[in-house]
Formats: sequence, C-alpha cells, structure tokens
Amino acid sequence: MARYTGPKTKIARKFGEAIFGDDKSFEKRNYPPGQHGNARRRGKKSEYAIQLMEKQKTKYMYGILERQFRNMFKKATAAPGITGAVLLQLCESRLDNVVYRMGISPSRSGARQLVSHRHITVNGEKVNIPSYQLKAGDVVGVREKSKSLSAINDSLANANHVYEWITWNGEKKEGTFVSIPERIQITENINEQLIVELYSK
Repeated sequence: MARYTGPKTKIARKFGEAIFGDDKSFEKRNYPPGQHGNARRRGKKSEYAIQLMEKQKTKYMYGILERQFRNMFKKATAAPGITGAVLLQLCESRLDNVVYRMGISPSRSGARQLVSHRHITVNGEKVNIPSYQLKAGDVVGVREKSKSLSAINDSLANANHVYEWITWNGEKKEGTFVSIPERIQITENINEQLIVELYSK
C-alpha cells in the first residue's frame, strides 16, 4: 500500500509544526518551504483551504491514507457521540499508534513497520495489520523473539511519556490498552471540527 516516504521536515514546515515528532531541522527553519521562505507574501487562506490543511495534517500525523481516513470518518459519523472526537479516538486506537504511544518505537512510521514485520502481539497473537482497532482491555506486547531487538530496547530506554489510558510493564515488555482515550487526553494539536466541516460539504 502506498505511504508517504518523502522529506518529512518539508511537510512539517508546510503545517508550521513538528507533526512527525522531534525534528532538529524543523527547529532551524520553522517557516513554510519555498524559495523565498518567510519573505514570500501569502494571501489569506480560504475556509476550504484551512479545513483541507487540517485534514491533511491529521492524515500525515497518523500515517493514514485518504480512503482509510474517509472510511474512519464514516464510521465515526455512524457511532454515538461527537463525530470529530470519535474520529480522533479511532485514530488513537489503531495498533501502530498504541505501539508508538507505549514507547516501543520512537515514531508512528517505525511502529507501523514493527507491526507489519510481525514483531507485535495482541492478546498473545501476532498481528501484522497497523490499522487494527484495539478494544479496551487488549494487551499489546513485543513478540518473544523480538524482545532483544536493539531498536525496540533503545526506544523503550528513551520513552518518557505517560498516558492515563495505557499501562506498561517493562519486564514483560507488554502493555494494556486500558480504555479508549477521552478527547481531553488526546494531546495532538488538531482541530477536528474543521475536518468534520470539510467532509460534511
């Protein structure tokens, strides 16, 4: 399946924030890409352009393609609750995102690769589908044969984020997806209402 593999800093500069995580190159040049950089005059963006950029930013952030994202929006629309909040909850409940949140990988793209290469288990069973939707109580772990991988151990050693909706057992190298996070617990800088307005046109 097609994935964005181009320069990440350029995309981050386009949206004005480090959407792929820590990025020293972005910190040096945190203005839009282009020949004239900050000197270029940029007209006021239309309402549609603002909504579209918010959707694109979210897709890049979570590594989701358009068709997948549209299907998730349909699912969120059909579910009870506020559509925008449910959409973000679906994004956060993806297996690749939870692997990233647990600190098994320092990035979502790295987490997606670990899942695809069968290094991750859910409730003791190998799962190689990054978009797999976790349910409350699911146990996510590192496969026994993969526990010695330096990439995983290095990432876990540097992980310092704590999330109320996830628990982690360092000895077993497994964690529990305790519950679907509430909107207030999702820390990403996303205005989901703009995405809802875009898809509702």
